[in-house]
Amino acid sequence: MPTRPGAAFDAFLDSTAPRAAERRDWTPEDGALPALYLSHGAPPLFDEAEWMDQLFAWAQGLPKPKGVLIVSAHWEAAPLMISSPDPGTPLVYDFGGFAQRYFEMQYSTPDASAMAARVAAAMPDTEPLHRHASRGLDHGAWVPLKVMYPYGDVPVLQLSIPTHDPDRLIDLGRRLRPLREEGYLVIGSGFMTHGLPFVDFHHPDRVPGWSEDFDLWASEALARGDIDSLARYRSQAPGMPYAHPTVDHYVPLFVTYGAASDQEQAATTVIDGYWFGLSKRSFQLA
Repeated sequence: MPTRPGAAFDAFLDSTAPRAAERRDWTPEDGALPALYLSHGAPPLFDEAEWMDQLFAWAQGLPKPKGVLIVSAHWEAAPLMISSPDPGTPLVYDFGGFAQRYFEMQYSTPDASAMAARVAAAMPDTEPLHRHASRGLDHGAWVPLKVMYPYGDVPVLQLSIPTHDPDRLIDLGRRLRPLREEGYLVIGSGFMTHGLPFVDFHHPDRVPGWSEDFDLWASEALARGDIDSLARYRSQAPGMPYAHPTVDHYVPLFVTYGAASDQEQAATTVIDGYWFGLSKRSFQLA
């Protein structure tokens, strides 16, 4: 634990975050926003200056979206659900063992009712969308977005993961694709490797073989635009099941691919490297 939890985030707010005011709003002339997959970290992200700078620069390189629709690994629920669209939606502190400061952080976002209506309209009758009136934003959503859009001036809506099936998730993303053309940012939020039970927290710079092997395999498949290989990760990916003893942090990338204009395009990696041996690989698709 750092001497003063969140000190790097305080420095970020003072020195870097003010540049967010330079962003211009998305306009139709900008065309479709990219679809993103990001490794979201946990509350200690606020102690990682380099990682915060990378996330902020990523958002800074895009027009300010009309809203963010984010699929977080930390909300697995069927039937398909969306979080409360009310302004100032509360946060879900779905973690433990961290400093008290992280439980006191806030991220008050604007009304997302227009986005909620648009998402509901995109769903077929066979996939009804339940509006969860009290569900807030979990840390897979608010932790990275608090860095990417530090002033909470972009509406945010969270969508649940109703299945782990790649084909169904790709189809879900495909239905969200038109939102990108309307100025909404679609994000799958997970972690490229997430073998927490097998991490040596006493040696944060040590990268386990299973994490490095899985990341290399994923990076090569992403560079080829090989969605078929990515979908067969259980049988093809090295490092399994250690890299993903549960697959909730991997499968959001299929929503990202579904929302892309072409499911066979090469991904652009924006962030790579490791945190406590876990791959931070994050990418975008046109």
